[in-house]
Amino acid sequence: MQPSPNPILGNSTLGSQYFNPDYLFNQGVNFFHRLSTTGVSSDAVSFFHTILFFLAIFFLTIISYTSIRMFEIRKKEHRHLQHEIEEYAHHQREREKKLQEGEAVSRNPRWLKTLSYLFSQHESDWKLAVIEADSMLEELMNQLGFQGETLGDKLKGATQEKFRSLTSAWEVHTVRNRIAHEGMNYQLTQREAKRVIALYEQTFREFGFI
Repeated sequence: MQPSPNPILGNSTLGSQYFNPDYLFNQGVNFFHRLSTTGVSSDAVSFFHTILFFLAIFFLTIISYTSIRMFEIRKKEHRHLQHEIEEYAHHQREREKKLQEGEAVSRNPRWLKTLSYLFSQHESDWKLAVIEADSMLEELMNQLGFQGETLGDKLKGATQEKFRSLTSAWEVHTVRNRIAHEGMNYQLTQREAKRVIALYEQTFREFGFI
């Protein structure tokens, strides 16, 4: 008659007793119990105890070191995340501040849009600020009655008497043309973009355009 399967062994991996933790633990206990009750010398038993002791110390050290490292890594991740949040909040405050300053000096929506590009963190937006300001300059010259197919033609038809900022207008329009023709090859710093936009602003305020 076949013995009924052990319910514990039946639930173990692959149904084998050698994969059952309870069975292996009991076998280990029985092994050391036999060592202590047989004719094995006390020196041998002491040697096995010493090995087990050092193994326990070794694994406890590994566990402690791993726990400490995980704690340090989590702490560094938290500091990094906190720094990123603070940086983002700082940029948002600066952007809102600049936009508020723009609203305080102008109600022209195109000019406010230009300023929003200028105070971005991306070079492509600084270039957009110059292009938008140049488009506004062409609109201004249309209102002033200057003729020409392009802004360059209108500037050629202007004089210093009628357009006092003519020299500045030519300078910033040249920057705009380099952006349009050279594309990504033209390097524009935010500092230079601010200087150029300041020249546009000077011209716009001369005629009350913004």
